[in-house]
Amino acid sequence: MKIFLNILLVLFLFISTTINGQSSNAEKIDAIMQRYASPETPGASVLVMQGGKIIFKKGYGVANISSQEKITPATNFRLASVTKQFTATTILMLEQQKKLSLEDPLTKYFSSFPDYGKKIKIKHLLTHSSGLVDYEDLIPPTQTTQVHDTSCLQLMYMVDSLYFPAGTQYKYSNTGYAILALIVEKVTGKDFATYLKETIFKPLGMKNTIAYEEGKSVVTNRAIGHSIINSNWTQTDQNTTSAVLGDGGVYSNVIDLSKWIKALMQFKLIIPVMQNRAWSRSVLDNGKPIDYGYGWHIEEYKNITHPFHGGSSIGFRNCLLVFPNQQLMVVILSNRNQHEPIEEAQKIASLFLP
Repeated sequence: MKIFLNILLVLFLFISTTINGQSSNAEKIDAIMQRYASPETPGASVLVMQGGKIIFKKGYGVANISSQEKITPATNFRLASVTKQFTATTILMLEQQKKLSLEDPLTKYFSSFPDYGKKIKIKHLLTHSSGLVDYEDLIPPTQTTQVHDTSCLQLMYMVDSLYFPAGTQYKYSNTGYAILALIVEKVTGKDFATYLKETIFKPLGMKNTIAYEEGKSVVTNRAIGHSIINSNWTQTDQNTTSAVLGDGGVYSNVIDLSKWIKALMQFKLIIPVMQNRAWSRSVLDNGKPIDYGYGWHIEEYKNITHPFHGGSSIGFRNCLLVFPNQQLMVVILSNRNQHEPIEEAQKIASLFLP
C-alpha cells in the first residue's frame, strides 16, 4: 500500500510540474505578445508545436476592426511570402517524380523569353539567384488593377537585362516565384491553386488553406489586413500585387500550418535528402553559400542553424520558425502592417530550446 501511495505521489508531482510549466510558458507567451493583445485592434494568432504536438495556440486582438470579430487559432490570414515554401515544395515534388529538373533552363518552359534570361535555371528561381528584376518595381504607381502570375512574366518582356548574371549573386525577387507557379501549371496541366489543393492541402487535411483567387474561391474566418493611417487603424487588405499566387497568395491559419510543418518533418511529401536541401544554405556558381534554401531563409539562432520565413504585404506581417532537429515550430500570423513578428517568434522559441 505504501509503495502504491509513493507511486501516486510521484505521478502527482510529475503532472503538477508539467502543468505548472505549461502554465508558466503560457503566461510568458502572453507577455511576449503584449503589443497584439488589445481587444479592439488588429492582432495576431500564435501556435507552438513541439514533438509533433501542439503545446500552445491562441489568438489576440480582432480579425476585422469593423465587425470586431476576435482572432482565434482558426482565423485565416494572407501568408504573403510564407507562401514561397509551398511553391518550392511543389517544384521539388515534381523533380522527385522526374517531371522536371532543377537544372532545366527557363527557356524550356517559355521559349520566347528574352535572350537575357537564357542561362536562368529553375534552381536560380528557387534561390533568388536568377537576377530577374522584381516585378513589383515595374508596376506603374498609378495602376489600380491587380497583376497576376502571368502578368509578372509579361513584365519581364519590358526589361532588357538582369540585376546580375544568373547564379552569381543573391537578391530577393518575387518574380522568380511567380514564374515557378507558372512552370507548375505547364508541367501538370492544372492551374496552380488546384494543384496545391490536390497535392498538398487536401492530403494533409489543411481544410482551411487555399491559394485565394477573387471570384473563384472564398476565405472563411478571414482576417482583414490593416494599416495605421493618420494615427488610426484602417483596412488595407489588398493592393495591386495581392492576386499573385506563387510568391504570396496562400491563406491559412496556424493550425493548418502545424499540419504542414509536421508533414515536412515526417517527409510525407518529399524524401529526406530533398527536404534537407530545402532547409539548407544554397551555393552560388562560385561556391559561395547564401542564406537561402528552397523557399526558406536560413539563419543562426542560439547557435542552431534552422529555416524560417517571414511574410509581409499590405496589412499583414507573419513569421514561421522551424527547428527540425529540435522538432519545434513557432508561427505568428498578424493582420497589421506594424512590426515584423520575428522578434516575438524568436523569444517564444527560446522558451522551448535548450
